[in-house]
Amino acid sequence: MNEKLISIKEFFQLRRSIPMLDARSEGEFIQGNIPGAINLPILNDEERKIVGTIYKEEGSLAAVKEGFKLVGPRFYQIIERAENKFPKKQILTYCWRGGMRSEIMAWLLGMSGFEIFRLIGGYKTYRNLTYETVRKERNYLVLGGKTGVGKTSLLHGLQLAGEHIIDLEALANHKGSSFGGIGQPCQPSIEQFENLLAEKLFTIPSASTIWIENESRKIGTVILADELYQQLLSRPLLEIIKSKKERIQHIKEEYATLPEDELISAVKRLQKKLGGLRTSEAIMAIQNNQDSLWIENVLLYYDKTYSFDLEKNHSNERIQVDLSGMEMPACVTKLLSLKEKISWKKQSN
Repeated sequence: MNEKLISIKEFFQLRRSIPMLDARSEGEFIQGNIPGAINLPILNDEERKIVGTIYKEEGSLAAVKEGFKLVGPRFYQIIERAENKFPKKQILTYCWRGGMRSEIMAWLLGMSGFEIFRLIGGYKTYRNLTYETVRKERNYLVLGGKTGVGKTSLLHGLQLAGEHIIDLEALANHKGSSFGGIGQPCQPSIEQFENLLAEKLFTIPSASTIWIENESRKIGTVILADELYQQLLSRPLLEIIKSKKERIQHIKEEYATLPEDELISAVKRLQKKLGGLRTSEAIMAIQNNQDSLWIENVLLYYDKTYSFDLEKNHSNERIQVDLSGMEMPACVTKLLSLKEKISWKKQSN
């Protein structure tokens, strides 16, 4: 069998040129995986459940026998699928702890002429690393401001200028409001979100400044790790200010073309906060294509919520940055000049 056991460090180096095969069940894969891996289960969810029950009731040997009984008739299918997905016959593989399932996969495909690199410790080793990485102290510089000031656009403007950024909303597939999930793909599990975030952090030197948007603890169904969230609250906050007209226009460009029924559903989710009359007015405005009117209605709630959150949670350094009427290049230049002042202040303390 052409198999080599590799460390997580070797795994990261080799995955640049060799595809990854996740030998776990489809449910495990959805819950959390190494981004870029292809799922080819040795045992599917139902089979894994059966084998697990036998292991608990009858022991390891009985579970192994049942596993081979279940998967043996499908060996040829697994080989064919692997040949179709990995035509060069060279793969990195892993299971939960780098044990029996990936070992069987390596044996099976090795017998079929594959060159196999199997991760020691499996997905658990990778997940331990991503868990620690997400919670590690970093030099975050937080962009805040009321809804509609264009914080995400500013982040990407900074990225084009060569800055390191983390776009939490893009990783979470959610824009962080009642409207934030409209038109977005399904959200990842919290575990997979952390894997995706860690992958971004792997590429950024640990001492670098990282621009990040001020977020609530929850982004849709994704919940930020407490250690990360506390860092966002304690790091310097650049509070972006723009005119109400600019904010409404920005929201209009981002949301007004979305499906009417989904916009109405989002407004209805805010009814307890908006009140019945304002909710009805906003819904009617959506139906009549009066975009500025419904946006102005919901901004009353979001502005109030923002101000409350700011006073309650952000006791860190806050710098107001008025970017009203400024084009993106000028906005980025202004933010970068403030970054230098904050860095200088940090070094001098």
